[in-house]
Amino acid sequence: MKEILFDAALDSLKTLPFLFGAYLLIEFLEHHANQRLTGALARMGPLGPLGGAVLGCVPQCGFSVAAANFYAGRLISPGTLIAVFLATSDEAVPILLSRPGSLASLGRLLGVKLAGAALAGIVVDMAAKRFLPPAPSRPFHELCKNCGCEEKGIFRSALRHTAQIFLFLLLINLALNSAIAFIGEEQISRLLLSGSAFQPLLTAFLGFIPNCAASVILTELYLSGSLSFGAAVAGLCTGAGVGLAVLLRVNRHWKENLLILFTLYAFAVILGVGCQLVFPGV
Repeated sequence: MKEILFDAALDSLKTLPFLFGAYLLIEFLEHHANQRLTGALARMGPLGPLGGAVLGCVPQCGFSVAAANFYAGRLISPGTLIAVFLATSDEAVPILLSRPGSLASLGRLLGVKLAGAALAGIVVDMAAKRFLPPAPSRPFHELCKNCGCEEKGIFRSALRHTAQIFLFLLLINLALNSAIAFIGEEQISRLLLSGSAFQPLLTAFLGFIPNCAASVILTELYLSGSLSFGAAVAGLCTGAGVGLAVLLRVNRHWKENLLILFTLYAFAVILGVGCQLVFPGV
């Protein structure tokens, strides 16, 4: 047990300086550029899904929260919302940045999510214009409402996020190391459908957990080799963080929300299965 604790603590401590640097940059972007970028997104019109995919790739779920509020106020299209959600990876990017040997995986992840999210958003907008009646306009909800991001300076905010994710990583590493030691890596892989084409179907459901837990768990499982790259992509495509919870809160039409969730899941699985075919063994 001491060896498990030591290994978990060491693995987590190695990521600490990289996590803080990543969150310091992220907080700077969120505090000084968030409103300008999301305002520009609302003015992009037909190019909204492309802009949404780009903004969604910014780490954390700040832009997914903003997009949920923008969509509730009908300032962006459903395709733009889907693009933001698909491109969002919550905590996956800082975690991969904290592992210097995972930069190739980070590049693949961002490339797939950017291209897939933009294409999916364009398809959704084309289908919405053809098959759905125009949605009535609604009062715009304040940007980032209920997000809980009212911080006093980027340094303090970055430090708080780093401490939270470090502790969570420590618990995840401890749980994974314990599971590997007591259950066995082969048994865990079997439970997660390792090597199966159906693994993205499972991970896409895990991604719907509405906080950073899903993205942290999925990323750590991928880095440990328990998940394929395609399965990680599927889970991280549905992992829009608290953006999904905000959408359910501010957009009162539950049938519309269910359709958005189904569409998000379908495209996430398609992207995940596609990645398993294009990147076998990764």
